[in-house]
Amino acid sequence: MDVDLSPAVKAAVLAEALPYIRRFHGKTIVVKYGGNAMTDERLKRSFAHDIVMLRLVGINPVVVHGGGPQIEQLLSRVGKKGEFVQGMRVTDEETMDIVEMVLAGQVNKEIVELINQAGGKGVGLTGQDGGLVRAKKLMIDNPEHPGETVDIGQVGVIESIDPAIIQTLTGNGFIPVIAPIGSGQGGETYNINADLVAGKVAEILKAEKLILMTNTTGVLDKEGNLLTGLTAKRIDELFADGTLSGGMLPKISSALDAAKGGVNAVHIIDGRVDHALLLEILTDQGVGTMIRSH
Repeated sequence: MDVDLSPAVKAAVLAEALPYIRRFHGKTIVVKYGGNAMTDERLKRSFAHDIVMLRLVGINPVVVHGGGPQIEQLLSRVGKKGEFVQGMRVTDEETMDIVEMVLAGQVNKEIVELINQAGGKGVGLTGQDGGLVRAKKLMIDNPEHPGETVDIGQVGVIESIDPAIIQTLTGNGFIPVIAPIGSGQGGETYNINADLVAGKVAEILKAEKLILMTNTTGVLDKEGNLLTGLTAKRIDELFADGTLSGGMLPKISSALDAAKGGVNAVHIIDGRVDHALLLEILTDQGVGTMIRSH
């Protein structure tokens, strides 16, 4: 959406951004990129533009991406149906091959290309590169039979993150773009929820902010109203009364862990809004839910 703004309005916008640019200069911001922002052509370009803009004003953006819709597309083409347990994709060997193909091959390279076209220097990684993400098999508790676990295949939980490769890249002006695939001890690959990877990367890098882009306006209460500021205590209440469920579970869990782990603020924002990233980071008017540890 191109809007012709008067010079006075443009100047006011830039003046409003200045204190934020000063405050976040030299800081790291980890962005989990997913949902509509990844599939709508206009929003894809808007996202790449925002990431490059942040880099140009001296902020270090690190992108972690998902690829749910693209994985679903390829699965249905080969006649498989995606299954989820507690927001996590059930991943057998064939599904893992498709996940790797889509995330590391197709989606990662497309994001890198978009960033490069917008004037940045994007570099694509998976958790396997430089030993970035070490993982082990995730076993999920069975809610129907307490004490039992559910095996959902090659889905991983993060054991450790070595940020050296990210720091090398950002220190040389590059923008890392990370696909959420990790390596096990025996060289096996694991599909890891992108929200969890983004949260852990933000924590390890001691990021100023973690921003999770979603297909909703943020965290909503049962009446559909946006909850703008959340604490750990309030989140526990929302889990208990069932307000938070499905795909929001891993998002909120990773947001809370990151906030407790030293990330200054975590934002869950609406990726369907043009330039949502710049609005959230560089203006007075945020566009989502902010989470702090207390």
